[in-house]
Amino acid sequence: MTNKRRCSSLRPLRAISLSVVAAVAGLLLASPPAHAGTPDWLRSAASQQLPEYDKDTTGVILLDEQFTTVKDNGEIVTLYRRAYRILRTEGRELGTVVVYFDKETRLNRLIGWSITADGKDYESKEKEAVETSPYTSSFYEDTRYKILKIPASEPGNVVGYEYEQKRRPTILQDGWGFQNRIPVRRARLTLQLPQGWEFKTFWRHYPEKQARASGSNQWIWELENIPPVEHEPFMPAWQAVAGGMAVSYFPRGPVQTGGNQDSWKEVGRWYAQLTADRRAVTPQIKQKIVELTASASTLTDKVRALTVFVQKEVRYVAIEIGIGGYQPHLASDIFVNRYGDCKDKVTLLSAMLQEIGVKSDYILVQTRRGVVSPEFPTAREFNHVILAIRPAPGFDDKDLYAQVMHPRLGKLIIFDPTDSTTPLGYLPPTLQSNRGLLVTEEGGDLIELPLLPPATNRLTRSGKLQLDPYGNLSGEITEVRSGAPAVERRDRLLAVAASERTKVMEHILSGSLVGFRFLGATVDNLTGTDAQLTTRFRFTADHYAQTAGELVLVRPRVFGVKSQTGLQVKDRKYPVEMDYASVETDVYEIALPIGYIVDELPPPVELNAPFYSYRSKAEVIGNVLRYQRTYEMRTVEVPAGKVLDLEKFYRQVAADERGSAVIKRSAP
Repeated sequence: MTNKRRCSSLRPLRAISLSVVAAVAGLLLASPPAHAGTPDWLRSAASQQLPEYDKDTTGVILLDEQFTTVKDNGEIVTLYRRAYRILRTEGRELGTVVVYFDKETRLNRLIGWSITADGKDYESKEKEAVETSPYTSSFYEDTRYKILKIPASEPGNVVGYEYEQKRRPTILQDGWGFQNRIPVRRARLTLQLPQGWEFKTFWRHYPEKQARASGSNQWIWELENIPPVEHEPFMPAWQAVAGGMAVSYFPRGPVQTGGNQDSWKEVGRWYAQLTADRRAVTPQIKQKIVELTASASTLTDKVRALTVFVQKEVRYVAIEIGIGGYQPHLASDIFVNRYGDCKDKVTLLSAMLQEIGVKSDYILVQTRRGVVSPEFPTAREFNHVILAIRPAPGFDDKDLYAQVMHPRLGKLIIFDPTDSTTPLGYLPPTLQSNRGLLVTEEGGDLIELPLLPPATNRLTRSGKLQLDPYGNLSGEITEVRSGAPAVERRDRLLAVAASERTKVMEHILSGSLVGFRFLGATVDNLTGTDAQLTTRFRFTADHYAQTAGELVLVRPRVFGVKSQTGLQVKDRKYPVEMDYASVETDVYEIALPIGYIVDELPPPVELNAPFYSYRSKAEVIGNVLRYQRTYEMRTVEVPAGKVLDLEKFYRQVAADERGSAVIKRSAP
């Protein structure tokens, strides 16, 4: 089985899995609390009067403070302070502190305190923290985390901590994420720059606040009563909607570290320099290219052969230390070792394509839509690398749907070699309708990645079924998937051992049927990428039809649920975000028992709107009850102002899915 994962290996994004935090925090046994000298800043934060908050608010950030000092030599020292008041039992997790450090970011100190409701003070020191790595064995870098559990993290108490980091960044930029999932009473950022240095700010999803000067080349931003980012069903990624500020700082004159990132062109030029010598081809690579393309009759077939090799034969393993968070390894090393992360896979594939006369370019992307802002040029927001392939003469691209038209380079085929089940011509859903930085020798261009048409993502179900006089239903349902639906099903099945796949199939059926007996399933083309994925389910569902006196109620929509609920919340702020656009069709034919006729059919349904459509129809053909429907989602984002319409649409779909045909015995 090939390894499939999303690369998140570009160095600036520092995130630790919540499961890792939970696991480690569960092992942390806070030592008996020691009486401590609680700092004045925490006591001051704890003493302030708070406004009324919603009854479900788990906690409030009393103070979120950051002091950043930039030195003449480019070294940066930042002191972080945060204080919480825990309001509900669910807020206990606020007493767990997670801090990263690595070769270039040294953790100078870490300490936490708590103040109980009855006035007792406790302290938790760095030596009590647990050190861990956030990644599995397939990912190695020098990032480490310290996780500190603060004693007495209980409702009614105040917890706080501070830590200091010293770093020498590759890029002279910082982020200030002042908005959170819980309310923030006060947030403050202090920036101390060397004499002669300047700064620029970019505000996102929040009104701009001007800094006030304080001392010699020191600047302070301060905010109060910042509302939380409240969860809404199917909302965009947290990072795409939360308020924040980014700041770039630099000396007057030429920038010495990290390149000039004042424009996307300069960000791209910087990355092009990092990758300039990475794609050299060795004799061993050339020999492999000849071997892989020997049976290919067209240039397109050659390209496919190389993409499949990198997808499936180069394992995902990331080894990143220092600048390795940004810079790929040499193509020769990747080829010999047969492993690498996303930027390594792109590097090797790009080198191999060049050898057959096909040029290609790096694209830096963010796997969460909406996180990259066109107005703020930076490499910090990217967490993945994919490839833009330039079609050469003789390259047939008619079935390659993931295309963009670049004003200077012309048509580009966008491909993700890290994704082992998404074939050439398609694009993983998280990257569709997203942004990426195209990197060429001339610099960078921020481009819009395509949203693949609904017809490229198809799910077709057909059922040949038999209803007996006792209301039992039996037969076979066939699913044919292409595009994203095929990728989803392949990923789900390949993620488990072959012996466990029967359970997965049974679970899939259980979403639509109750009281059924699973009789088996077959899957065609499970390990392929270009071919359609076909699944056949065989089952018997006892008492599927319900009796009502002399009448029998039969639901003609046997399998598959399209409806959604709970999308419209009070004063919804954010759009509904879908995974991908798609077309899905169901056709079920239920042979009626001898001596029965249809007395009543559910009414046909036809719904049509700019974002979606739905059509269904039930009819009788001979002794067969036939139900057909088509569901089409035309976009991946429905604006907040249209969510009420979307929920109404889904209610109508749900009503159709529950609809029943009425059958009865025919007259003698």
